[in-house]
Amino acid sequence: MVLPVDVSPWKSAPFDVKGETVFAIGDVHGCAAELAVLLESIHGLARDAKARDAKARRRLVYLGDMINRGPDSMGVLNLWAEGEDARGVDHIDRLMGNHEIMMMLSIIGGPHGHKAEAMWLSKRMGGQKLLDQMTTKTGRATAHADQALLQSALGEAIFHRLYGMRSHVTLGNTVFVHGGLDPHADVDEFLARPWTIFTEARWAWINHGFLDWKNGFGGTLVVHGHTPPDKHKAISGMDDPHLFEGDRLGLDGGSARTGIVTAAEIQDGRYRILKAGTAFENPEASGE
Repeated sequence: MVLPVDVSPWKSAPFDVKGETVFAIGDVHGCAAELAVLLESIHGLARDAKARDAKARRRLVYLGDMINRGPDSMGVLNLWAEGEDARGVDHIDRLMGNHEIMMMLSIIGGPHGHKAEAMWLSKRMGGQKLLDQMTTKTGRATAHADQALLQSALGEAIFHRLYGMRSHVTLGNTVFVHGGLDPHADVDEFLARPWTIFTEARWAWINHGFLDWKNGFGGTLVVHGHTPPDKHKAISGMDDPHLFEGDRLGLDGGSARTGIVTAAEIQDGRYRILKAGTAFENPEASGE
């Protein structure tokens, strides 16, 4: 069965992305089939954008949380690691989510390694599914992931892409980041916090204090993932988390818990929402 991709009508919003067409993809969480059809749709929309303006740049931004929970995190990473030509865009930004932070800290160890691994492999976070995939692929039975397992299971290209993930990308008046911003923190300092400090890298973890903030972010617009629809509504009060409101646009569709992977096409002054997949009749309770 070919999964559907729903593309909303354009909506006005004060985005200034320097004339680019930006495709931002929210949390995927191992939903490779949904990501595949979404990327096919994006390829077609990127081709349309180029046909309208041959000089316009097209950018793809992955907002993080590609892994865990869903059935095929390795399949997702294979798609995520593909280059610009495969996606029909001029540039790809791969941002880090809190789920990638947990996995990478488990891999490198250090002062936060044990706690990060326990969290990553917990039922709530769903990292055990990816670890099982990697051990099955390599034939190396282990209760712990390390760099050798990662390299062997995923290959050098994905391995290096994982170490090259960024906290955010800024384009014009818009910042793309996994979790969000703290309105009470200096933006540059907040976004510069290294992922190795675990939950203190709050750009990957924040929702309370961000989604319920009503007074903007000093002229910066925020495109983010991390908080699925039901939890978003509980914090923000918004019935639809995929509307631009409060200088925020949320793109976490719930993925492995709802059946929907969400993205947006953003241009100067407007955006539209892309939803790939078929919604589950009884979605699971949300996580982050």
